[in-house]
Amino acid sequence: MRREQQSYDNYRKFAPLYHFVLAPIALIVILASVVHAIRDAFGFASVLLLGLSLCVALIVALLRQFATKLQDRIIRQEESFRHYVLTGNRLDPRLTLRQIIALRFADDDEFPALCTKAAETGMKPDAIKRSITRWRADHDRV
Repeated sequence: MRREQQSYDNYRKFAPLYHFVLAPIALIVILASVVHAIRDAFGFASVLLLGLSLCVALIVALLRQFATKLQDRIIRQEESFRHYVLTGNRLDPRLTLRQIIALRFADDDEFPALCTKAAETGMKPDAIKRSITRWRADHDRV
């Protein structure tokens, strides 16, 4: 399978079933259950349906939050190890998680210098991504 060359302009990725199917359906179900509860004068069945709908929506939101949090932790570990392999030193503790996540796109040749620059100047994640000259693709993050 050939993947498109990744760059700053196209690195964002969506999980179609999550972003365009599951999340909108959860929102629609909540709205429909609110309308039903109001029309039913908050009868037992409509309140129960509303509660279940809210639970489903919370599960959908937490599912995304937990997945991205786990990915962030994995990226921090991967990039810390990559920096150690390339330089023999640990990542600068001044780097924030968001900076490290942005730095993952830098090619090995420019990664150490960009890490130093980001730590010393406090570069914003978007500025880090824009300053990368040789993009290292990350096709696995969603």
